[in-house]
Parts: sequence; structure tokens; C-alpha cells
Amino acid sequence: MNKQVIPLPAMPAIMHARCPRCRRGEMFTAPMYGLKSQGMNKTCPHCGLTFEREPGYFYVSMLISYAMFVAEMIGLAVAISVLTGGSKNPWLYISVILTIGVVLSPFNFRYSRVILLYWLTPGLHYRPEMSGDNYSSNK
Repeated sequence: MNKQVIPLPAMPAIMHARCPRCRRGEMFTAPMYGLKSQGMNKTCPHCGLTFEREPGYFYVSMLISYAMFVAEMIGLAVAISVLTGGSKNPWLYISVILTIGVVLSPFNFRYSRVILLYWLTPGLHYRPEMSGDNYSSNK
């Protein structure tokens, strides 16, 4: 008797940093904000996908993280300007932007890798048959 596999939605899997192939296994070993450092699993604990596709694969995620940080800086500078009525104090901009940049760095680290694996990796697609409860990567 074949069980019907219900596809898992993409957005919750992306938001919770789950494996792009099965959408079940966790990509990271620790929470985004916590006392442990953010480490990434070598393979998906559910389907066995190797996350680092080749040596140095995640160097591209640094460029994605940089683009995210630049977008955040521009957005913050515009928001500060609007909220303060066009303040000319450079220390206000520098202190707010650097503080928010440090606070958002774990977010940028995590989601730059998620973006790379979900959208910028050719040949890596969701496979619903691997998302079942009884799927074992040892098969």
C-alpha cells in the first residue's frame, strides 16, 4: 500500500532554515540567537544531503550577506533621516547602523546560506518523497 506524500510548504521551511531537499532536517546546530555559536550541520539529519556542495561553497554566501547588510544600512539611513527630520549628525547614523548591523549579523549569516541553497544552487530541488516520516537516509 503506497502512502500519499503531502508536500511541505516552502516558506515555513525557509523561515525555520530546513533542508532544501526534504524540508524536514535542520540546517543549523544551534538557534540563531543563543549562547552557542552558529554551526551548520555537515549533512541533513533527515535525508542525508551534504550542505557544502564543494570546498569553499559558502564563500558565495558572504557576498549575499554583504548585499543584505548594504540593503539594511541604506534602509536604516533612510529611516533615521525620516524619523529625525533629516539629522546632520554623522555619529547618530554611525552608531545606529553599526549597532543594528551587529544585532542582525547572525540573521544575515544564517539566511545568506539559506538563500544560497534554496535559490542559487543549480540542481538542488525539493523532493517530496524524501520528506516522509519513514524516510531514512540510509536507504
